[in-house]
Amino acid sequence: MNTTQIETALSDLFEQWAGDRPELMLPLAPSASPRIYYRMSRGEKVAVGAYNSDRKENEAFLCFSKHFKEKGLPIPDIYIEDLSRNVYLQEDLGATTLYSYLLQAGEPFPDYLVRIYKKVVEKLAVLQVKGGEGLDFSVCYPREAFDKQSMLWDFNTFKYYFLKLAKIPFDEQLIEDDMHRFAEYLLTADCDHFMFRDFQTRNIMIRNGEPYFIDYQGGRRGALQYDLASLLYQAKANIPNDIRKELVDHYLDSLEKLVSVDREKFFEYFYGYVLMRSIQTFGTYGFRGLFERKEYFIKSIPFAIRNVKWILENASFPVEMPELREALESIVQSKKFEPFDKIKAASSLLTITVNSFSFLKGVPPDPSGHGGGFIFDCRSIHNPGRYEPYKRQTGRDEPVINFLQQHSHITEFLNLVFLIVDPAVENYIERSFTDLTVNFGCTGGQHRSVYAADHFANHVKEKYGVVVKLQHVEQERKEWKN
Repeated sequence: MNTTQIETALSDLFEQWAGDRPELMLPLAPSASPRIYYRMSRGEKVAVGAYNSDRKENEAFLCFSKHFKEKGLPIPDIYIEDLSRNVYLQEDLGATTLYSYLLQAGEPFPDYLVRIYKKVVEKLAVLQVKGGEGLDFSVCYPREAFDKQSMLWDFNTFKYYFLKLAKIPFDEQLIEDDMHRFAEYLLTADCDHFMFRDFQTRNIMIRNGEPYFIDYQGGRRGALQYDLASLLYQAKANIPNDIRKELVDHYLDSLEKLVSVDREKFFEYFYGYVLMRSIQTFGTYGFRGLFERKEYFIKSIPFAIRNVKWILENASFPVEMPELREALESIVQSKKFEPFDKIKAASSLLTITVNSFSFLKGVPPDPSGHGGGFIFDCRSIHNPGRYEPYKRQTGRDEPVINFLQQHSHITEFLNLVFLIVDPAVENYIERSFTDLTVNFGCTGGQHRSVYAADHFANHVKEKYGVVVKLQHVEQERKEWKN
């Protein structure tokens, strides 16, 4: 369905639930999945509307939700569903994720965040054990269990989308043999509980200080260790090792209230599943970053490498996997994923001027006198200015930002911009150039170009630390406050 059809289907469903059509319907920021979410409201009736074209995934999510709610687990209420149109309404748990806490944390890892994580691992244990009791695993998608086939899928993604694209050498047959042995070893753990599968901070909402879980549609039967590994070794979470150990112990204290636990055995398998999750993460970062060239995933690779380096140095496994280990050590030793020398860049002479403008008013002049630079035309991107709710807003307003991220190809557009401009920035730094201009234009200089200029300016400041002059030409001409 296109955007209009999705919004119509969700509005119809909201009317069935609330008795009237929504007054407000704003897209929410997209996740890594193709699911599309809206915040919808009329008076005191508020819900999050969801569209997902994958019906089997919807069936799994709705079945899990009903079962978990009956168990009193911390997940959103499902208000109403229409699987014939792949839409449903769920409880609005707010906008605060555990990931948003991580972004504010800084160094050292704060005590309040440790307390939140302890609540999360307590409720994770209950979700895995109580949530798995009586659950109809036949609805799990794409498989009922995180079995050998599931692991081999992850291994193959790692092999073909990370090792191959990163040009890490390996013997195809030897690494395949290692992968089979490693998977068979991991499956000797207790694999008879609910496994969330993607248990990471973006899927944990915090409301009134308490954690709630979302996006568990990929869940299946599996080992307890996997979800804990996903949480504590999430690449960019950067949790110190002593705190990780404290959180594992706290999780086991909670788990022991539900099932008997052999702690020594748990830890043996735990580090195996940390490595398994890291292999899956490399595969995802390879596909999203090295293949699709999405900057966020490329920048996350060094954090994943740091986790694997620690595992290789501190954990041992009772199975031989020399080719897999050699490939992982080659990743750790490779310098190709190290970020650009930001200290060198920040001390350079370069100033980057970034403009948003209206093509109706013309391309801004280059005050440096050097001429040249880049001009990017954003007019092919779906225009939020065509819709009444966004006409008085700009590319800096959250509803417009979410619209562009959810209903246009602006993210892909900017990824291509980064691929074109970043080498020029690095070349200019090396050659001690002083000026570079990057212009983003759209019809009115209000929505798409403003968003693009802001995100590009943030990108180069974060990646290089160079001086950036950001100007929204049309908005400043109108004396709009940016």
